Amino acid sequence: MPELPFPADVVARHHADGAWSAETIADLVARNDPDRVAFHAPEGTITWGQYDDLSSRLARSYLDGGFVPGDRLAVLLTGGALTHVAYLAAQKAGLVTVGIGPRAGDAEVTHLLKVTGAAGLATAEFHRGRSGADIAARCGARRHVLLDLADVGDARWTGPGLGPDDLFFLNSTSGTTGVPKCVRQTMNNRKYFGPLAHAAGRMGPDEVFASVLPAPYGFGLWSAHVVPARYGYPTVLSAEFDAAATLRLIEEHRVTVLCAVTAQFIMLLNDPSFAATDLSSLRVLFTGGERVPASRAAEFEERTGCAVLQFYGSNEAGPISVTTVDDPRERRLSTAGRPIPAMHVRLVGERGQVAANGPGCTPGYLDDPAANAALFRDDGWLLTGDLGAVDDEGYLTITGRAADFIIRGGHNVSALVVEEAVATHPLVAQVAVVAAPDPVLGERVCAYVAVRGELTLDDLREHLDAGGVSKQNWPEHLVPLDGLPIGTGGKVDKAALRTDAARRFG
Repeated sequence: MPELPFPADVVARHHADGAWSAETIADLVARNDPDRVAFHAPEGTITWGQYDDLSSRLARSYLDGGFVPGDRLAVLLTGGALTHVAYLAAQKAGLVTVGIGPRAGDAEVTHLLKVTGAAGLATAEFHRGRSGADIAARCGARRHVLLDLADVGDARWTGPGLGPDDLFFLNSTSGTTGVPKCVRQTMNNRKYFGPLAHAAGRMGPDEVFASVLPAPYGFGLWSAHVVPARYGYPTVLSAEFDAAATLRLIEEHRVTVLCAVTAQFIMLLNDPSFAATDLSSLRVLFTGGERVPASRAAEFEERTGCAVLQFYGSNEAGPISVTTVDDPRERRLSTAGRPIPAMHVRLVGERGQVAANGPGCTPGYLDDPAANAALFRDDGWLLTGDLGAVDDEGYLTITGRAADFIIRGGHNVSALVVEEAVATHPLVAQVAVVAAPDPVLGERVCAYVAVRGELTLDDLREHLDAGGVSKQNWPEHLVPLDGLPIGTGGKVDKAALRTDAARRFG
């Protein structure tokens, strides 16, 4: 039986106020023009009619293969049309998808199969050079499902599937801080992004989307699986993110709306082919997932002519605030935008932690009372872990993470503040700041920097001094790199950097 994760009164309230609707994602797909393009994907060009048909046939294959409605099916795929067909087929068959990031290792896959009670693991024949069947066996999957768009069976499933308020997806946290937790999602959670994104970008009828994010995470779901289906937009997909290849796809398909996490758009800027690529079709870049450096966002706008926008939020909270094409540029690039009224955003506690209670919020983690107790206050408000401030014009600025501080001799240094300062140096392409152990002070500030030339700690400090940056916000260690490590969710892998800092300086 389908699981209804929200209380009945919450569901009724959000339907009554228009935030949620009775449409499923399958309904959205089916109502689009069957002859128009749904995906430009590694597998080829797929129309909305083909997408609808393939997913219905795969749904029947799932059920004929022994799955029953209510089962959980883990899906491990790289990007492409097959991923979305697999997700939609599960919805039609009444199965809950366990979305696994494409770069997940065997330990993470094993953990997710166990904690979700997944009835099986679906993969392509080969996943990132490894046999899908071998991964399933090594990770203890109860059964393995081989996915292939050329072989999904002939019979279509036409029975009832999951509803818009049923649990339909379990996506893990990106796993950069330890064992991932599983975030419960309903279709209405993810659909809520649609009208907000449409309004923020002032989208017309002929947009072309490109989503280069890992599909199982929140940003990937709304930007490739939900919003294009709602508005019938063709969407450009790639197997895995590659900066040069992404630039070519934007030029080839005349992409108008690009969706990429911060690390990805910075990699695009840093790629040697950026200057030679025709990006004039771009109108909007939706970015985020981690801090958006204002200087690099401004550079992207200046070099492409598009507007850089972001939803501030999370897998758990959904959209909390948004910047729009109508916001003044300074506000658009230096703040997280205005809070979304229906999300009822407020700042709580002495430090001003951002909290929300609205239709984009998750019902919580799967079977994890301790994590849910930390996520939700007793009054039901969801805590983001971010510290914020709202100015006189109603714009929200994120001032730091409640836990992302370096404690140096008893003084709290915000990693976010240091990152903002370091990012202003012209040789800094990307920066992440973590704590390095110190036998006297406990911790010191360590900056890992993707550089665009030779940069020393003294050079950086001279630049910060000239800019009037307080010495308490200067890095004490500098580690130059060609590029920063990226975690399974496409964000900078700070957990790996903390491990490296402990090894280097411990």
